[in-house]
Amino acid sequence: MLDKYDVIVVGAGHAGCEAANAAAKMGSSVLLITMNMNTIAQMSCNPAMGGVAKGQIVREIDALGGGSGIVSDKSAIQFRMLNLSKGPAMWSPRTQNDRMLFAAEWRYLLEQNKNVDFWQDMCNGVIIENNKAIGVKTGFGLNIYAKSIVLTNGTFLNGLIHLGEKQFGGGRVGEKASTGITEDLLEFGFESGRMKTGTPPRVDGRSLDYTKMEIQLGDENPSKFSYGNTSALKEQRACHITYTNQETHDLLRTGFDRSPMFNGAIKSSGPRYCPSIEDKINRFADKDRHQIFVEPEGWNTVEIYVNGFSTSLPEEVQLSAMKSIPGFEEVKMFRPGYAIEYDFFPPTQLKHTLETKKVENLYFAGQINGTTGYEEAACQGLMAGINAHLKNTEQDPFILSRSDAYIGVLIDDLITKGTKEPYRMFTSRAEYRILLRQDNADIRLSHLGLKIGLADEAQVNLVEAKIKGTESFKKDLRAIGIKPEIINPLLVERGSATVNQQVKLTTILSRPLIGLEDLLPLSPEAQQKAEEQTKIHPDIVAQAEIQLKYEGYIHREEEMVLKMKRLEDVLIPNDIIFQQMKSLSTEAIEKLSSIQPATIGQASRISGVSPSDISVLLIYLGR
Repeated sequence: MLDKYDVIVVGAGHAGCEAANAAAKMGSSVLLITMNMNTIAQMSCNPAMGGVAKGQIVREIDALGGGSGIVSDKSAIQFRMLNLSKGPAMWSPRTQNDRMLFAAEWRYLLEQNKNVDFWQDMCNGVIIENNKAIGVKTGFGLNIYAKSIVLTNGTFLNGLIHLGEKQFGGGRVGEKASTGITEDLLEFGFESGRMKTGTPPRVDGRSLDYTKMEIQLGDENPSKFSYGNTSALKEQRACHITYTNQETHDLLRTGFDRSPMFNGAIKSSGPRYCPSIEDKINRFADKDRHQIFVEPEGWNTVEIYVNGFSTSLPEEVQLSAMKSIPGFEEVKMFRPGYAIEYDFFPPTQLKHTLETKKVENLYFAGQINGTTGYEEAACQGLMAGINAHLKNTEQDPFILSRSDAYIGVLIDDLITKGTKEPYRMFTSRAEYRILLRQDNADIRLSHLGLKIGLADEAQVNLVEAKIKGTESFKKDLRAIGIKPEIINPLLVERGSATVNQQVKLTTILSRPLIGLEDLLPLSPEAQQKAEEQTKIHPDIVAQAEIQLKYEGYIHREEEMVLKMKRLEDVLIPNDIIFQQMKSLSTEAIEKLSSIQPATIGQASRISGVSPSDISVLLIYLGR
């Protein structure tokens, strides 16, 4: 271990791994401190990556040069593209993963980087001098120093586990809670709060009857997350779906008087969009069943994750209720579900770089900022690691806007609006989601990753070939015509209006329910061009189709981005005193003073700041 590091990362979950990997790849000496070297990149909850909006984030991390997409591909046991029945803005990749392999691949990735050192110890304090973070204190009594500190503590800060009427300290079952950091930060004037999350039971797959469940297979031609040279799956493991019923709900209710959710033991906010099973049957009493996803934990294990059955009820109630679910009649439980409360720090205390406003060179990433989800944590860790390195080397900060990436939406939401419940990303949170698709993350972000020294040149060259090939193929399609006698049978079959003269392929492509897979077999010339481009890059044909089919929508969003950018370019001075602006509303003065927005665009997104307040600010700034 060195006497001093460029960056110390505290915590080796998804945020910590990305932070350490990014800063080290960019050239920083990094120390990754974890309480247990055997739980690096542990999938504490479900063994899966991606999903709606989350899959877009994983693709963005990969495009920038992060590790989550690579590790997800190498540990995947199933791949599915969700929402294919909707428009491409909603398509979202998701992998089912081998839990143990995922952790092993992340550790291997980090160990291959000579700039990463590891230290197994509890971090129980931050050393701060003159409002600058300069090091950390550990449980072994060591003071370790660095230019920047990144805290990625997950659910470990004063973690308290609830199981029925039992409570015990811990960051995860079987692992100690982390103490000392919250207390240190409170002394320096930070505001903290408590949040709650939960996890379902794990069961023995040998005790389940899958014939009573619906099978859920992966995609027939699976894709992958990484734009690099990882391989798509050649074989996959199936998941299954079953349902709770009225008997299940009645059995669960027998434990409500001992539920920490209802007896006052848990006082903090849990994730709205991933509620416990007891919360579901209490809030949605009119529903007579709830979906349960039966997900394998890996290639070589019988352990099953019971997705949709998150609970903190007494373990005997959990087991009894599960036995009433079709296929679970003889179920054997490996581990009960539980809830956990932990400290977080409202993210309005951060800059867009994820550096804290109160203490220089101190960065927060992941659940410490009030988020939930592996992907949300990973992208914050990536951005914190990048910015810690850039600040240490006196370079400009790296900030993604809301029109650049879902990562930009997430960070802007957190620091501008804050969160009173665990924040989860959805496509609906992004106002430019037609631009921020999963299929074009490499086009949007790879060149930025190369510029900061994180993405490699070979990756960017591949993207350039994709961009060039897409433009060329679009040009070809615009020039190729198709005669009525060839296209009309297809149009009649799809219930679309026929044509009476030759039209361009792109004109037909713009119609609903008609894709290139329908048109290419009807045009040998277009088919040949498609085959030529596929040899250059496998995504060119699909990319061209999306860009042509949704051209009008894409242009409309690009115009919206330009209009908003004018507000984003108007900077608000750091020393501005909002209380002196008498025309501002009282609520606006309070919110603006608290959050200290950097631009007019950010100020306009603060809850409680009205358009008239923005006008006052613009006039004050001479705009």
